Amino acid sequence: MQPKEIEKLLALVAEGTVSVEQAQARFGGHCLTELPGGISLDTQRLGRTGLGEVVFGVGKSEAQLVECVRGLAASGQPVLATRVTPVQGAALCAAFVDGAYHQDSGLFTLGMDLGLVEPWPQSGEVLVATAGSSDMGVALEAYGSARFFGLDCGLVADVGVAGVHRLSRHLPALRSARMVIAVAGMDGALPSLLAGLIPAPVVAVPSSQNGGNPLGGVSAMLAMLNSCSPGIAVVNIDNGFGAAAFAAKTLAPGKVQDR
Repeated sequence: MQPKEIEKLLALVAEGTVSVEQAQARFGGHCLTELPGGISLDTQRLGRTGLGEVVFGVGKSEAQLVECVRGLAASGQPVLATRVTPVQGAALCAAFVDGAYHQDSGLFTLGMDLGLVEPWPQSGEVLVATAGSSDMGVALEAYGSARFFGLDCGLVADVGVAGVHRLSRHLPALRSARMVIAVAGMDGALPSLLAGLIPAPVVAVPSSQNGGNPLGGVSAMLAMLNSCSPGIAVVNIDNGFGAAAFAAKTLAPGKVQDR
């Protein structure tokens, strides 16, 4: 059941048209959709938490991914799949002709256009910033996921501390954002710099995408966790999706489910 269906059912209970027992029966047994291969889809997550279930592509076969997407689509909600490989993406596009796969971000969507093709808007209530062009895969995962969750999101790229002057022209947009997602590898310094320049909270995403990143992004994560600039929250390495979900829950609690 989707949020609007739940509201309608509760209204019927309130007016006495539907009994409590009848409503309880409607709710019962609808939380999970069992699929072959040990997969259980949580089709009630959208109404329960405001963010619907998203399909994680890592470790799934093409057949499993297709079944997951089909099951979520059947529940009447747009579908997002993350960390989708080109082979998996080809299988999904073959199964769902209305779907879209974006290789750079690893995202597949059905029922929603994420606007992942350049030019990206360079302002928004959420603004994703990357330290280098090598971080674009993670940044696009964050950008696309934020847009899937209904956020007004923009993206500015290659504004890291190695050429800090590149940041200056984007400062008005960064200062106008309600939240900034900063993706950086190497020394992981971009979130600290931004937190010292803008009023919005910064979600720091350590990146492993550059082959020169020490310890696969761990050093960047530790630098972010130890930042002396207040107002920074850190998610796991390469977790652009997690940063977008945090932004959605922080900025639009109770509203993201109405997208």
